[in-house]
Amino acid sequence: MTRKTSAVAAEARPTPAQLEAARDVLIPDVIAPDLKVLFCGINPGLWSGAVSRHFARPGNRFWPALYAAGFTPELFTSTRQDELLALGLGISNVVDRTTARADELSVEEYREGARILTAKAAEYRPAWIAIVGITAYRTAFERRAAQIGPQDARIADSRVWALPNPSGLNARWTIPKLAEAFREFRLATGLPDRGAAAAVNP
Repeated sequence: MTRKTSAVAAEARPTPAQLEAARDVLIPDVIAPDLKVLFCGINPGLWSGAVSRHFARPGNRFWPALYAAGFTPELFTSTRQDELLALGLGISNVVDRTTARADELSVEEYREGARILTAKAAEYRPAWIAIVGITAYRTAFERRAAQIGPQDARIADSRVWALPNPSGLNARWTIPKLAEAFREFRLATGLPDRGAAAAVNP
């Protein structure tokens, strides 16, 4: 895959031509050693590729779900993604390649993504890896019976939790349902409710 970098300013709304040009753009991971949680999306969309940020497309519910579940002290957007590291959180993807839709990915790409993610987990040692998209987890790691929630298998030494895909295309998962799924995961990690803490100590 040809590696390109985005030519769109971080705050700009990409044009249709810029979105098309974002195919195969590499978005750097938000990652550091020994994080509490590494969230892994399926793969970046064209909007994310155009602005070089994760979960950047308006209408994606990742950031609202993260906040509603207590992972962040206030509602972040993708422009603040690097602030996650101070909270012990990071972001990566199962597959690096940017596409308009996840169904453009091949099974082989998912399997290769699983190998790359396993090596990444061994290097950076996150306590938890949260795969944000159950179908991606089933395909990449050949766990066809996997359901939302904790998984028996580990990725390297990291514990694994599968979360629903927060894309606006996944309409059956409303924001309240997403928030509850993310909140259940936060409780399992032992991380504090940072939203509640912010309300007490504004």
